[in-house]
Order: sequence, then C-alpha cells, then structure tokens
Amino acid sequence: MTEGEPDIKLTSMSYVVLGLVAQLGTATPYDLKRAVELTVSNFWPTPHTTLYAEPARLATAGYLHEVQEEGGRRRKEYTITPRGREALDAWLADTDAAPPVMHDEGMLKVFFGADPEPLAARKKAWHAEQLALLDGYLEGVRAAGNLPEAERVLRFGTALHRALIDLQDEATDR
Repeated sequence: MTEGEPDIKLTSMSYVVLGLVAQLGTATPYDLKRAVELTVSNFWPTPHTTLYAEPARLATAGYLHEVQEEGGRRRKEYTITPRGREALDAWLADTDAAPPVMHDEGMLKVFFGADPEPLAARKKAWHAEQLALLDGYLEGVRAAGNLPEAERVLRFGTALHRALIDLQDEATDR
C-alpha cells in the first residue's frame, strides 16, 4: 500500500469492478453498467448504483486510477493500477469461494402453501427466456472466438437453466 491510500476491505463487488476494468482496459461507470448487463448479471446480480460508487472507492484506495474529463459531462474513466491487478490476481488464485445463495420467492410461496402449478409454469417460462438469451450470448462468444472463460460460464448457465426447467415439474408433484 502506498502512503496516503486507505486500507479498505475488498468485497465481491470490488472484484467485479476490478475484473471488468482489467478486461476493458479503461471504463467509465456507464461502461461498467453495460458490461455487467451483458456478462456477469446473468449469475451475479449487481445494483447499478454500486457501479458508480465502487470505482471511486477503489480509486481512493489506489486500486484504480481515475481520470475525469475537464469539460462536457466530466465523465470519470478508470484503469486498473498495479495494486488493483495484484489484488485481482490474488483473489483469482484463491480457491475459496462463498457458497451460492438461492433466493426463490416461488419456492418460498410453495413452502407456505401456495399452489405450485401456476408458479412452476411461470418459472419454466422465465427459465426458457433466460436460456434463449444465454444461448444467443454463447453463439456470439463462439463467433468472436478465443473467449474460453466466457464460453465456460455461459455453458454452465445454459445447463443450469435447462436443469431448472426440468425441476419445475418436480415442484408440482404432490
């Protein structure tokens, strides 16, 4: 840590920002918002407001370098610093990861006595929409070539949605 930079706790959101800035090279908060929408939001929901606050927090702590436009909209652009790259690399090398968290309001309703059939039908339709969306992303990634990490995550996502479509039938068994 360089003198004058505060020691902050890095969160999963910090790593989302560091990872995306590292991939993009230079990014505004709006660039980060768009990148999240097209990538990690499929498995890591991210509040857009965080994508405006977190880069500034990381810049203050020396993980990102911030440059603000002199005129116009005075946009801020961020690049990753050596400290940020070191933190991101250490996080990527760490084999420990928090277990996935599932929040399923439909299952919560079924637990408390709701009729599972209409809920399962809606969930199947939603998962089918998500599957189609991810299949489209997967086609684009394959066409772009040389994006094995993105392809791996998209293949996992499509398999997960297929399994969740099938599991909706089990939710309606009485």
